[in-house]
Amino acid sequence: MNFIGTAGWNVPRIAAEQFPATGTHLQRYAQVFNCVEINSSFYRSHSYSTYRRWADSSPSTFRFAVKLPRAITHEAQLRRALAPTQQFLGEVKGLGKQLGPLLIQLPPTMEFDARVASRFFVMIRELYRGALVCEPRHRSWFESKAESVLKKHHIGRVAADPPMAATGDEPGADTQQLTYYRLHGLPRTYWSNYPAEDLARWAKTIQEHCSKMNWVIFDNTAAGCATVNALLLRDLLK
Repeated sequence: MNFIGTAGWNVPRIAAEQFPATGTHLQRYAQVFNCVEINSSFYRSHSYSTYRRWADSSPSTFRFAVKLPRAITHEAQLRRALAPTQQFLGEVKGLGKQLGPLLIQLPPTMEFDARVASRFFVMIRELYRGALVCEPRHRSWFESKAESVLKKHHIGRVAADPPMAATGDEPGADTQQLTYYRLHGLPRTYWSNYPAEDLARWAKTIQEHCSKMNWVIFDNTAAGCATVNALLLRDLLK
């Protein structure tokens, strides 16, 4: 099963004609794509009722990935994060069965520390048994010790473009159930468009993985390229 979408559900003008003309941005978006990644949760909390309203505004088959708050990943850097983690998990329950993977994106300066990582992953796994993926951005997280810790707790490592390490554009750790790709734009992060030949290569790569579920999120949203790229990749993977 392939879930193809963008970071946020904005419908840019350059692709507006491919979406319904009426409804909220989310309602229009969810009639075309089958998933979205919520990034605003990184910057501010949303109430249970807000998540519930978003779920009610989309088809029952639509899925939401949600990014963990920066209070957990960047400010606390996974240390002493029980309270904000409990609050966040209580909020996203509003999505009900439409909740997809939770994204743990780490700051580029955060090196792998086995003790810190293991304690956090044990804690969050005691609270949440659903899909978790991690996007580390320090090279130390791409070594075997970090891979082992992620795999032990059934957490997939995000395949990111541009990659932060030699294998950073390949899914890692626990990939049997889920792979998660975040395509940020190359060479200009958040801006660059992916040419058709690059998307064809990504489609081939995704098809070659044996995961039960593939998530691909385009984060090159600054000029609307994410939506155009997601539409083409979706068609290539049909």
